[in-house]
Amino acid sequence: MPNDMQTSGITDYRLAPSDYADNFSDLHAPLSDHEALVAADRCYFCHDAPCMDACPTDIDIPLFIRQISTGTADSAANTIFSQNILGGMCARVCPTETLCEEVCVRETAEGKPVLIGQLQRYATDGMMEKAHPFTRAADTGKKIAVVGAGPAGLACAHRLAVKGHSVMMFDARAKGGGLNEYGIAAYKSVNDFAQSEVEWLMQIGGIEVKYDSPLGSAISIDQLKTDYDAVFLGIGLGGVNSLRTDGEDKDNVIDAVDFIENLRQADELGTVPVGRRIVVIGGGMTAVDAAVQSKLLGADEVTMVYRRGKDRMGASGFEQELATSKGVRIIYNAAPVRVTGNGAVQAVEFANTRTADGKLENTGETFTLAADQVFKAIGQTLDGAPDGLELEGNKIKVDASGQTSDPVIWAGGDCATGGDDLTVTAVAEGRDAAEAINTKLTAEG
Repeated sequence: MPNDMQTSGITDYRLAPSDYADNFSDLHAPLSDHEALVAADRCYFCHDAPCMDACPTDIDIPLFIRQISTGTADSAANTIFSQNILGGMCARVCPTETLCEEVCVRETAEGKPVLIGQLQRYATDGMMEKAHPFTRAADTGKKIAVVGAGPAGLACAHRLAVKGHSVMMFDARAKGGGLNEYGIAAYKSVNDFAQSEVEWLMQIGGIEVKYDSPLGSAISIDQLKTDYDAVFLGIGLGGVNSLRTDGEDKDNVIDAVDFIENLRQADELGTVPVGRRIVVIGGGMTAVDAAVQSKLLGADEVTMVYRRGKDRMGASGFEQELATSKGVRIIYNAAPVRVTGNGAVQAVEFANTRTADGKLENTGETFTLAADQVFKAIGQTLDGAPDGLELEGNKIKVDASGQTSDPVIWAGGDCATGGDDLTVTAVAEGRDAAEAINTKLTAEG
């Protein structure tokens, strides 16, 4: 357990071993062959499909569903993987309810979309049990460094390897997968799927990985530019925003990302310390993941508090409903004022908020929630970007192809400007950057 978890006085093993297994079982059980055919039969196979427009990786959704309906699930998997090599994980963690399924014609007409995400999982899981569907082109002699073995880096490395380039990946951690391995709820990706997917992806060949190699200490950007023909940065967001409130440094006030990582890497879920009264501050997916998993670990009371209204939450409606269905209470329009307690947290004081003329302001009213553990989930910050790269806000500035202000460096995923901070968006950005790098290197000869 990381030392900065500050879990003094917090108890583990609140539940029976069988309860942990049940609570952290697969969120969506995989479809059977019959269920997949029934689900696929609901698709209208729209010619101008809105679901395709909503997919950040531009998967031909009507095509792959038709392929499932005709009994050619392997062809469906090829359709998916040609656009999204991490289609298996995206089928598990992608917020389909706000992307492809939200705009599904069946959703619009009946309030019940085609199960696009579950059908994608059905096809990709079947293919991943077989041979890797891609082969490398002839070796080009070009070498590319990819920093970060998360979704963006993996997608970039795979596409470059398919083109015949040699890729050396560097990652600061001991395992690949990035947020897929360390940062999502355990019940969304069971049976060590993230590592299985990394191993499957590497079957393309032409990719080497050096773990425990953080940028800035183990490797330098200047050396990478010297040794390689191009560099791709998929370093994510390593820092965590501060509450900027009194008492934030008290024991058991923990970054939610650290809690989720600790849980994801635990050999036994019961060994992850959890309080009885937990307050989660934030309104995004990370906040929901921390809140729900706290409840599943045996916490008595879990409350999420978000400073704005329900319609402004980063977590989707589905995720919010999932939280409440597990017993999590959500309080809207409240911002933390101070954390109180003698050494360890005992309570958090909040101020009620409202939006006036587009600006958030306090109403002057306050309330207090008792807490023996607090999770901060108010966003992450860029940490460790190489000097000299132009930034925009809190991210590395890139153009439409992912190229940075340095002509031999590309970037994608959470660390770069672009789309939403989602696995599927990171995959698209890594893939597209690889195409741009390939075009540049091919033109150079």
